[in-house]
Amino acid sequence: MTNNKVIIIAEAGVNHNGDIALARRMVAEARKAGADYVKFQTAVPELVISSIAPKAEYQKETTGGGQSQLDMCRAIHLPLSDYAPLCDLCREEGIGFMSTPFDLVSIDALASLGMDYWKIPSGEITNLPYLRKIGARGERIILSTGMSTLEEVKAAVDVLEKAGTPRSRIWLLHCTTQYPTPMEAVNLRAMLALEALGCAGVGYSDHTKGIEIPVAAVAIGARIIEKHFTLDRNLPGPDHRASLEPHELRAMVQAIRNVENALGDGSKVVADAERPNIEVARKSIVAARHIAKGELLTEDNITVKRPGNGLSPMLWDTVVGTRAADDFDYDTLIHL
Repeated sequence: MTNNKVIIIAEAGVNHNGDIALARRMVAEARKAGADYVKFQTAVPELVISSIAPKAEYQKETTGGGQSQLDMCRAIHLPLSDYAPLCDLCREEGIGFMSTPFDLVSIDALASLGMDYWKIPSGEITNLPYLRKIGARGERIILSTGMSTLEEVKAAVDVLEKAGTPRSRIWLLHCTTQYPTPMEAVNLRAMLALEALGCAGVGYSDHTKGIEIPVAAVAIGARIIEKHFTLDRNLPGPDHRASLEPHELRAMVQAIRNVENALGDGSKVVADAERPNIEVARKSIVAARHIAKGELLTEDNITVKRPGNGLSPMLWDTVVGTRAADDFDYDTLIHL
């Protein structure tokens, strides 16, 4: 991250359903929405999932229970050979490319693509060989922390650091691994607890419905936002229902940029945009009736009214008890 801009990752994941044409369309839609990166998920399913691994409940709800998790993933993953062309397409489109590897072979397959960041998913946070392999590269890492305690996150960061990646190159994303995530399970303030680990920064990987939670995350300090998107929520597959459609992704990006612009630098100063209204909204000391030159100024013959281009009412105690420097008509500004 080279500037203060929030990084927005449009998580295509496996929402292409194993169709390279859909994946290519997702690249274009992510770019049109204004995302900084489009991210996929790279895996050799047989190296990630055993034949006895059950589906998650949300996967059963979205894809049915008759198919194994392995068979489901075989059907929706692209072959490793497709990721280099997708990376090239991203460069042509002007959007950053990322893909999350889920096994050691996939790490090797992505290593030559020159990704700006390695994205480690929540499920690999306790995978010691995997963490060591990515950490040994010494490149920038984004680590999702769903399903983990702060102690487990610290342990993973320690592994990455000992393997060769300093904390200054590791970003931590708070995440709740449920699709979709109920609002009461978000615990957005936990993102702030991750700051205590002294890494490069924190962010948020969102699985809620809608866009308000990632926008709120930016308001409280997220520097990276990751959000699933799909071309159509009605497509078959495990993640579509918890994903944004392109028009919603565009709305999220715009809302984040608006909040980002509104946050400012934190110093309390007069904004240029409000400076013309000082004279209109503030008040000055004025004559409450006609006052003759030399007359004693008292709380009975002066008052406070707009506009604010005369003596400030903060000088009230200085003015009261002095003599009028001139004749003052009703409602005219007092001067000393």
